[in-house]
Amino acid sequence: MKVLGIDCGLATTGWAIVEQDKNVKSGKYKVYSYGVITTPAGEEMSFRLKNIYDELSALIKEFKPEEVAIENLYFFKNQKTIITVGQARGVAILSAVNSGLRVFDYTPLQVKISVCGYGRAEKVQVQKMVKSLLSLKSIPEPDDAADALAVAVCHLSCVS
Repeated sequence: MKVLGIDCGLATTGWAIVEQDKNVKSGKYKVYSYGVITTPAGEEMSFRLKNIYDELSALIKEFKPEEVAIENLYFFKNQKTIITVGQARGVAILSAVNSGLRVFDYTPLQVKISVCGYGRAEKVQVQKMVKSLLSLKSIPEPDDAADALAVAVCHLSCVS
């Protein structure tokens, strides 16, 4: 199964296209691509959200994932940040649903447990495990792309 993993943010939204080998029960993944969608801080909010929507829609059209996994909003210290991330998350979900795809939510705790086996893993631990699990040559950068890869791995491990 090919999945689009998404780590939402208004300034930077991470994305990753990962597939689990159908011939192996778990642990064998193919990474098609990963990266980030960035929006300029000075741009009007509506245009930033449209950019995220359009970019994700183009990725869905290009890579044809079967499902979408997205990190759920769990806890934010800054209430202003949670609102903008929530808006970005909303357009990401809309992009997937408008493309006919099911969306699956995972908390940061679920992602960390799935990837590291420990729910309080530090960001660097998650990045190192993503590198190892996906047989990447280096730790994926930026952080948002690594997080999107972790979300995709979490989903694939949950549905296998």
